[in-house]
Amino acid sequence: MIGLWHWLTSPATWSGSEGAWALISQHLGYSGVVMGLAALIGIPLGLWVGHSGRGGSAVVNLVNGMRALPTLGLLYAAVLVIGPRLSGSAAFQVPAIGVLVILAVPPVLAGTYSGIDAVPPDAHDAATGMGMTGWQRLWRVEVPCALPLILSGLRSAALQVIATATLAAYVG
Repeated sequence: MIGLWHWLTSPATWSGSEGAWALISQHLGYSGVVMGLAALIGIPLGLWVGHSGRGGSAVVNLVNGMRALPTLGLLYAAVLVIGPRLSGSAAFQVPAIGVLVILAVPPVLAGTYSGIDAVPPDAHDAATGMGMTGWQRLWRVEVPCALPLILSGLRSAALQVIATATLAAYVG
């Protein structure tokens, strides 16, 4: 316990390019990039399959199947396959970000699809009765109703990404 206290109170622990603050900001930066990419993939896809009703459960089940992939094994495989084709730190950063995006897309997609799918039929009928087009119904009725589940999917993905991003340091 005393060693931990000395480490936490040592100025060397918190300063410099290898200090704790630099590493924490790097970790959060990677997590932010991954969450942005996962949101760019998962939210539009979830909105499309939820709104159109075309293959929604099949797409969500296929993407949810990716959750069964072992993250550490996939990370090592990606570094071994993609890493030699890249130079410098990109040889480890690009595969790590790619694997973390694969990890983050399923909860974002599932949350978005579930939110759109859970919109009450009465709300659909009312929007149609008011003369709304499909796009208007999506953006003015379905997305606001689905927002809590969309945010829940993003929160779940963020939790998984932040917890798993530490594994990328071991591979690097």
